Amino acid sequence: MAERPIYVAVIGAGDASPEQLEQAHAAGRRLAELGAIVVTGGRGGVMEAACRGAKAGGGQTVGILPGLDHSDANAFVDIALPTGLGELRNGLVARAAEAVVAVGGAWGTLAEIAFARAAGKPVFGVGSWDLGANGVVAVDSGVEAAEHAVGSIHP
Repeated sequence: MAERPIYVAVIGAGDASPEQLEQAHAAGRRLAELGAIVVTGGRGGVMEAACRGAKAGGGQTVGILPGLDHSDANAFVDIALPTGLGELRNGLVARAAEAVVAVGGAWGTLAEIAFARAAGKPVFGVGSWDLGANGVVAVDSGVEAAEHAVGSIHP
């Protein structure tokens, strides 16, 4: 019997810097190589870069969308889940994953981090929020964040 799939969210700003996009792409690709399904908010910026990376690595992607239209998903989302919840969908992104990679990010990212940590899920961040010892584990790259995230699920 095959091992059950693991789910790792990649979160970050829709309006991301080129460096953040590069790190998100690297995280998505490495997660796919490690066999994880990549969960995002399904839109642009970090979310799209992570999904693009996952597809380049041969992986699967899930986009949990804020609106009601499947077509709002970026082109690299395999399974688009419209929620109609707006920003409240951030809690679903965090809860759908077993670990989280945060790349940069603004208020929405902070909300997703809070939901993940409240649920006891680890968060590994590249240039993301510094929230102390029980918050985000800072790492140097998207690849490192992906490896730590998967390692936290399958120690």
